[in-house]
Amino acid sequence: MKKDPFLPADDDARAFAQAMIRDATYASMAVIDPETGAPSATRVALATTPAFEPLTLISDLASHTTALRADPRCSLLLVEPREKGDPLTHPRLTIQARAEFVTRGSEDHTALRAHYLDQRPKAKIYADFGDFNFVRLIPIKGFLNGGFAKAYTLTQADMTPATNPA
Repeated sequence: MKKDPFLPADDDARAFAQAMIRDATYASMAVIDPETGAPSATRVALATTPAFEPLTLISDLASHTTALRADPRCSLLLVEPREKGDPLTHPRLTIQARAEFVTRGSEDHTALRAHYLDQRPKAKIYADFGDFNFVRLIPIKGFLNGGFAKAYTLTQADMTPATNPA
């Protein structure tokens, strides 16, 4: 029987993952292409909701928007870059998530728009274009690689300080 290489989350792993989510300005996002069923990856700008869930702003013109509307399952890769060393030893967090499009004109949209623009003020230029959508990315499961012998499996509560203060 294969041994699971991931440790259960501890307080340090939870705090580190939560900080990575809070501080991330972008992420690699993987989706399922609805035409081919193949995985597809892109880079998205990232902020957080008031509950510290990942939040992005994407255009209807983007292929990942079409993919998320067809199948809301996605994966995010957050990497903490460093100037030196082997990139494979740098901390990284993979988040399996479910995308929720925020209805334009709703109270939720108004609040998330203000919150997003507080974090990403340059997005004000295009945030109100009719083809742009705020998308909340609800974490389901995570995998934190914090360095050598520091690999953890994370739950939604582990990654969201509003539900599990670290």
